[in-house]
Amino acid sequence: MPDRISVLLVDDHSLVRRGFRRMLEDESDIRVVGEASDGKEAIELARSLKPRVVVMDCALPEVNGLEATRRILEFAPETLVLMLSMHTEETWIRRAMAAGARGYVLKNAMDLELGSAIRRIAAGETVLDPQLLPRENLKGERNPGLTAREIEILQLICDGKSNKEIAAQLDLSANTVAVHRANIMDALGIHKTAELVVYAIRNGLVNLP
Repeated sequence: MPDRISVLLVDDHSLVRRGFRRMLEDESDIRVVGEASDGKEAIELARSLKPRVVVMDCALPEVNGLEATRRILEFAPETLVLMLSMHTEETWIRRAMAAGARGYVLKNAMDLELGSAIRRIAAGETVLDPQLLPRENLKGERNPGLTAREIEILQLICDGKSNKEIAAQLDLSANTVAVHRANIMDALGIHKTAELVVYAIRNGLVNLP
């Protein structure tokens, strides 16, 4: 039997951590190696326990989940972080992905399959909560017909850069970048940046940080 996936649970509520632990106890290929109640403790335990996956609450005391993720990946870039959050806003999704998280799941999801999400991340997939992007809202799928320049701009959008920052990097005008962004969204039938980021990652159109 292959090595079990080691997991560190991070949440400031002990009942939540206990619930997650119980969810994972029946998973024969997953092993919870530790629990942390805040971001600072998460960083310390990640350094000492070296878990394969960190299940990270976004809102934490002391050091929040986004900052804890960044710090953990600085000394352990091979660690995979699954971000759990109550936030569906585009800013949080982009910040989590920019911090290095490989998954973003809503904590209040009634059908949260934590074991499956951990397994998929460990296998190299990116996991995003389906509630964040209803697939019926999209016109395109894996082959949206974007140009090479549009894919390049899409990558920078997913990196969290503004139109002005993208323009400076690509030596274009901010207005030209805005037109490209509008064309990308029109081609995909998407009208919000958060949905665009989720779609691009889910369909392999961009590289994660």
